[in-house]
Amino acid sequence: MTRSTFDLHLQELHNDILRMGSIVEKQIHECIEALTEHNYDLAEEVIKNDDLVDDLEREISDKCIKLIAREQPLAKDLRMIFTGSKIVTDLERMADHAVDIAKIAIRLKDEKFIKPLVDIPKMTDIAKEMIKGALDAYVEGDVEKSYLICKEDDKIDDIYKNVFKEMIPIMTKDNSSINQATQFLFICKYIERIADHVTNICEWTIYQVTGELKDLNE
Repeated sequence: MTRSTFDLHLQELHNDILRMGSIVEKQIHECIEALTEHNYDLAEEVIKNDDLVDDLEREISDKCIKLIAREQPLAKDLRMIFTGSKIVTDLERMADHAVDIAKIAIRLKDEKFIKPLVDIPKMTDIAKEMIKGALDAYVEGDVEKSYLICKEDDKIDDIYKNVFKEMIPIMTKDNSSINQATQFLFICKYIERIADHVTNICEWTIYQVTGELKDLNE
């Protein structure tokens, strides 16, 4: 395989990962929309589309294995392919959390919310921007951008802590709110985990460029 052909395969890998990232980002957006709009059909669509994400993960991982087997790349090229295979795993797990949220949206579809949903959409918007930025940093091999994106995770952690503090007195005051408040806390935790997977992507990008494994999920 010539270098130019190999570079074309790498570009195809990047495009596949960006396409998968776009689908996952859409899943995350739609599961929150299903929640806030009490949209049962949209929640069901998110759950159904999880198969598409699973299929993409298998397809891209298989391409990575075949590319390594054919080309037997060394050093940075090998790290780039290996990183791609790791990133699709994190993307698949983000999609799983979107499904978890969609299932909660279905459970709460007939309930009047105990409070306006402000913090959950805010957390989601930050997470979606993190996904975009992390995937761009991977394609560009941008270490500095990867570190900056990881810092955004602190914002999501802070919002989650504030929501937790807000829910405790609500549940204490009204026992009938406990189930719904607990579901909201689960959703916040799922979004926090999505952000953790974005941090993983940034760690893999740093490894791809530098060959050093960093633990940025602190």
